[in-house]
Order: sequence, then C-alpha cells, then structure tokens
Amino acid sequence: MMAPCASCFLLVVMFSASCKAITSSDQMCTEKEANKTYNCENLGLAEVPDTLPNTTEFLEFGFNFLPTVENTTFSRLIDLIFLDLTRCQINWVHEDTFQNHHQLNTIVLTGNPLIFMAETSLNGPKLLKHLFLTQTGISSLGFIPMHNLENLESLHLGSNYISSIKFPENFPIQNLKVLDFQNNVIHYLSSEDMNTLKQATNLSLNFNGNDIKDIEPGAFHSKIFQSLKFGGSLNLSVILKGLQNTTTKSLWLGSYEDTDDGDLTSAMFDGLCEMSVESINLQKHYISDLSSATFRCFTQLQELDLTAHHLRELPSGIKGMKALKKLVLNVNRFDELCQIHAASFPSLTDLSIKGNMKKLDFGAGCLEKLENLQKLDLSHSDIEASDCCNLQLKNLHHLQYLNLSYNEPLTLQSQAFKECPRLEGLDLAFTHLHMKGPQSPFQNLHLLQVLNLSYCHLDTSNQHLLEGLEGLRHLNLQGNHFQDGSISKTSLLQTLSSLEILILSSCDLLSIDKQAFQSLGKMNHVDLSYNSLTGNSIDALSHLRGIYLNMAANNIHIIPSPLLLTLSQQSTINLSHNPLDCTCLNIHFITWYKENLQKFEGSEETVCANPPTLRGVKLSDVKLYCGITAVGIFFLVVFLFLVTVLLIFFIKFLLRWKYQHI
Repeated sequence: MMAPCASCFLLVVMFSASCKAITSSDQMCTEKEANKTYNCENLGLAEVPDTLPNTTEFLEFGFNFLPTVENTTFSRLIDLIFLDLTRCQINWVHEDTFQNHHQLNTIVLTGNPLIFMAETSLNGPKLLKHLFLTQTGISSLGFIPMHNLENLESLHLGSNYISSIKFPENFPIQNLKVLDFQNNVIHYLSSEDMNTLKQATNLSLNFNGNDIKDIEPGAFHSKIFQSLKFGGSLNLSVILKGLQNTTTKSLWLGSYEDTDDGDLTSAMFDGLCEMSVESINLQKHYISDLSSATFRCFTQLQELDLTAHHLRELPSGIKGMKALKKLVLNVNRFDELCQIHAASFPSLTDLSIKGNMKKLDFGAGCLEKLENLQKLDLSHSDIEASDCCNLQLKNLHHLQYLNLSYNEPLTLQSQAFKECPRLEGLDLAFTHLHMKGPQSPFQNLHLLQVLNLSYCHLDTSNQHLLEGLEGLRHLNLQGNHFQDGSISKTSLLQTLSSLEILILSSCDLLSIDKQAFQSLGKMNHVDLSYNSLTGNSIDALSHLRGIYLNMAANNIHIIPSPLLLTLSQQSTINLSHNPLDCTCLNIHFITWYKENLQKFEGSEETVCANPPTLRGVKLSDVKLYCGITAVGIFFLVVFLFLVTVLLIFFIKFLLRWKYQHI
C-alpha cells in the first residue's frame, strides 16, 4: 500500500503550481495594420489619443465628439491618407484644417450638422480625390469650399436639402468621375444646371430618390455619361424624354423595396429610341401592356434587368435583341423555364432567374438556343428534377458557371453535366442531392475549379463521388456528415490532388485520420470550424505549409507540444471559441501562442474555459507560474524524508533477514 500512496503524493507535489491572469488594459483604438490603420470609432473621444502613432495613414474616427475641427486637431498625423469623421457632431471646419496633410486623398464628413466650412478648410492635400458630405444639412452647392478641389474625382452629397445642381462659377469639376445627389429635393433639371457639368467626361451621376418632375428639353443633349441613376422617379416618361440624344453606358430606373411598384406602359419607353444606352435597370416595376412591341427601343441594349416585374411570361416574337448579353429576370412568377422564350435573345452570355416566386419547372431544352451562354443562375427557385441535368441543359456547351443552389431535391444521373463540359464553377448548396448509382455525376468536368456542395445531404461514404475533378481548386462540403464523424485515409477527398481551398465546417467531425489529407499537398486554406475536433486532429495537417487554418468552435482543450511545429508552419490560424485549458498542462501551447500572436485571428474570442477562475480571460492575457510553490516544496521535503526513512527501514530489514539465514 505504501508504493501507490507515495506515487499519489508525488503527483500532488509535481502539480502544485499557481496560475493567474495578468490582464493588460485595452488600447483605446483598434489596430488593423501596425502603425498604419486604426479604428477609433464610438469611443467618446474629443481629441486624437496620444497612443495613436504619428505614422497613421488610415483612420476611422467616426461617432466621437468633435464640434470644431481646427488645424491642430490632426496636425500630428501628417501621413494621413484616409480620414473618416462620420457623425462626430462637427459644426465648424476652420481655415487650413488639413494644411499639413499632403497625402490625404479621402475625407468623410458624413452625418455631421455642418454650419460653416472655411474657404481654405480643405487646403493642404495635394491629391484630394474623394469628399463625402452626405447628410450634412447642405442646401446649396455654394456651401462647399472650392479651394484645392482640382483633383477631386468623387463628390458625395446625398441625403441633403439641395434643390439645384448648379455649381458656382469656376467650381473645379473637370476631373469628377462620381457625383452623388441621391435623396435630395431636386425636382427640375435645366440646361443651365447641366451645362455646369460639361467639363466632366464619363461622369457617373446619381439622382436616386429625387422626385424629378421635369427636365428641360435639350438639357442632356450630346452629353456622355458613364452611368445615370434616376431610381425611385415616379414618372419615367419624363426621364426618358429628357434624356434624348444622351449617351450613357448604364441607366438605372428601378424602384425600391419600401415603395409601391411603378406602373409603366410600353409608350413610356419610346424615349429610349432617341438615346444610346448599353445597360438599363428597371427593377420593381410593372408594365401593364407588355408585348413584343414593348421592346422596340431596346435593340441596342447589352444588359437588361427586369427584376420583380410580376412577369409570368415574356412575350414571344421579340425581335432585334441580338446585342443583348445579360438578362436578369429575378423574383418573377414564371411557371416553367420555357416561358422566357430564350430564342429571342440568341447572344445571351449571362442569364439570371433567381428567387422565382413560384415553383419553376426546369423543362427540357428550354435554353438550347442560347449556345453562347456562359453564366446561368437558377438559385432559390424551387426547381425539382428526378433526372438531372443533361436534358435541361441541352446545347449549353459554353456554360462556365451554373448556380442551382437553394432548390428542391435533384437526382443527378451519371455524368449529369455532360452537356456543359466547360463548367468552371458549380453551386449546388442547400439542394438535396440524390445520385443514380455510385459513379460520379461530375466525372466529365475536367475544367471545374469551384464546387459548392454545402448542406447537400451527400453520401460521403461513396469514394467515387468526386472522381474526375482533377482540376478542382475550391471545394465546400460544409454541413455534410461523415460516417462515424471521422474522415478516413480512404475518403472521397483522395482524388483531388489540385485542391487549394477545403471547407469542412459544421460537419459534426470528431476526428481526422493522420493520412486523410496526405494527397492534398497544394491546399492553402482549410476550414474545420464548428465541429467537435480535438487538438490531436492538427496532426493531419503536418505535411502542409503556409495555410490559413480555421479550427474555431471545436472541442480543443489542450494542444500537445509535438503539434506546435505543425502550427508554426502555417500563416494564419483561428482557434477562437474553443474550450481551451489555461493550466500548466497546456503551458507550452500558451507560451507559443503569446509569442506568435501575429499568426492568429479572432484573438478577442480566443479565451480560457478552464480553470473556472480564468474562464473568459483572453489567452494573450494569461500568465502562468508553473514552478513548484512553497507549499509544494514543503510537501516535497516531507515526501523525501518519508522515502528516506522507509528506505533505511527497508535496508535494515534486508540485512537482518540476511544474517538470520546465514
């Protein structure tokens, strides 16, 4: 009985260690990039903190308290490139506020109730390109200081009280590329107003949310724009008539979710015949007299968006739309795919029928005339097929991207995508897949690079499921389950030698065989988050170098010392939301973690779970003392004394026994 008791006593002594957390005070500002990028938002600051380095280049300082901005406010930060002062209650911007900030190219003053900006308040920056004055109470463009705006490329003036877009004489607009007037009170656009913009070329002009009631004839005559936005306008005939003889690459005439759908007639689109436009967005409208004649002036279009138009069918006999490359028919009410009459758009390369409001019948050969189609999105449309997908995708030999995610169950035949041998991206997420036989439905997709099979209820025990995908680089298996919660060395992943990104999150994994990823030597991104893996699973990654490893929200308590070499080989690691042990049993990992903090993301959520006294404390703030304590030394001395006494008695017993038997 003495030997076991002595062993127990020795264990007590050896583990008599103390531990405590030394919690450092949090920095006021969050560092995003060392010495360059900082977030100081919503901290109640009235000045720049002394802890902010002089080398700061990107500063988010919004939601603080700076009623007055002067030339001393940010004078120390002379390397600033980007400065965000959103909602800092700024009323006054004084003279030469930014006189020392020669590199500054973006100033954000959004949400400040500006009363005064000095004429020289923006002096200093040599290349000021972006100025945000959104929701600042401006009612006149004369309020904006003109000095030092010669290089300005974007001016954002949304959500103000501006009624006229007439700029003051000599306002420097020659380099403007983006001019945003959305959600103001502009009701009339005159030729005089528009002439102040004549020096700007290829301008993107945003009038969304303004109730434009009239446009003076000729106001837009012979002007060229990159994009024009009149979203939310109640009378599109006024807009299209006013844009006669205008050239624009993009025209946005859609409505919004919080407004009633606009009722349109075919006659309203007659104005399109008098302008040049490549792309038009008409989302959330309703054309009451829709017919093939409606599209008479659409023949030059390359892109057309008819999202949420209550469409049950596109008219047959639409002619002249051979230039159309992209057609968006999302959130409509088609019963079957053939109702779009795809033959009317023979040059389509991009077709989207996403979020159909009724169950969409996939049909057979409905798209066979679209032999140039490269991208097809039929997601969220309740598509169901018992024999998918060659008949439905007939003649789509140039298709490169197919999205069938969030649909009803699909039964995939062997070589289900034989009609689409050039597929590079295939998304089947959240669509329950059944397989006809053990052969891979993907075996002819030698060019496929991205495959999303998340939450597809796959039979992951089928080792042939992913055969033929020798070029696959990105595989998402999130939400699928593996037999016995384990990935074996003979799993379905073994044939994917080109794989670079593997997502296995939320797969209820308990373990990973050490050889499971041995053939996947090119991986650089592995996501194993939200499983029940222990620290020993890291051993399966020992052959990989420089990867992004996400093992957040698993069941990792202790990471054995031999596995630290595997972790040290990786570039970025996430171990947040694990029940980490912060005792001396884990001292080697904790020490290594604190020495390699730059490798870890989610450090704020990488906290202790054990012992209870340290629960919730950040791992980086824990300091363990794992030497023998005074109490431990006392018990060790007592233990050694007892061992010595026992040894003496034992030797005396042996000697006595020996003499008795001579």
